[in-house]
Amino acid sequence: MRLLRIVPDGTKIRFVRFRRFSYPLSALFSIATVILFLSVGLNYGIDFKGGTLIELQAKSGKADIAAVRQAAHGFGEGEVEVQEFGSAGELSLRVPLQPGGEAAQSEVVRNARAALEGQYEFRRVETVGPRVSGELVQTGTIGIVLSIIAVLAYLWFRFEAQLAVASIIGTLHDIVLTIGFFLITQIEFNMTSIAAILTIVGYSLNETVVVFDRTRELLRRYKTLPVEELLDLSINSTLSRTAMTATTTALSLLALVWFGGQAIQGFAQVMLFGVLVCTYSAMFISSPILIYIGVRFREGEAVAKAGEKPARVAP
Repeated sequence: MRLLRIVPDGTKIRFVRFRRFSYPLSALFSIATVILFLSVGLNYGIDFKGGTLIELQAKSGKADIAAVRQAAHGFGEGEVEVQEFGSAGELSLRVPLQPGGEAAQSEVVRNARAALEGQYEFRRVETVGPRVSGELVQTGTIGIVLSIIAVLAYLWFRFEAQLAVASIIGTLHDIVLTIGFFLITQIEFNMTSIAAILTIVGYSLNETVVVFDRTRELLRRYKTLPVEELLDLSINSTLSRTAMTATTTALSLLALVWFGGQAIQGFAQVMLFGVLVCTYSAMFISSPILIYIGVRFREGEAVAKAGEKPARVAP
């Protein structure tokens, strides 16, 4: 039985030469991320800002947004955000954190029920106080920082110095672009978003290790092969595996985006973007960095067989 191959055997694509386009593109995206972070900021959810989230379903099947917005003015202090989501008749209300502690937050929920319970079914009510939201910000930040440090330490001990530096740069690149996706789309940034970022870090690490393992193997085998050709050879030799992994993961995430429902849709969208970025990064960002770093094999590790000539990448 013939096996399915997404990428034909013997593919000889010159990936490294595309660094002239990939590096400026990633640099522009990274600069835009910093500018948006300082000017616009992330769309922090209730987890981090504190406040009350209420999700409603119209009993008649059709929601009157204008009437809900008018009624929401009496829920508490500050502007109440009212949005449609999901299927017809579903609304979400976000009430800012109220002065007065937990009693004030509970008063918001009571006011909402008194005003809307006749026409709407309360599907979800979530209240986060200032103390809890502050603790979540702190623990979430510590979790991200510690996990990134652990990953970077693993990369440093996993590879030789040049490969480790390139892996670290590639992983940080993927994190920055993922934050940029949050800033551009204004998807709510909450505890689920932290889980998505950590998962993307792991996926990025996996993609980079696969390519760099082959790069290290080729460095030991081919002593005189030009670096650009060697990097193209390593990427092409792992391309089938990379394409299969990215395709199956993306298909699973697309199913979650389309059919997973509102609760998981944001996570799935971020993960789908992360898979694309990590795949792009492993081929067009991390590997070409080795050219500028000056990757070389360590003395005594070259084990090229006498008379053996590697397959060169077609120009």
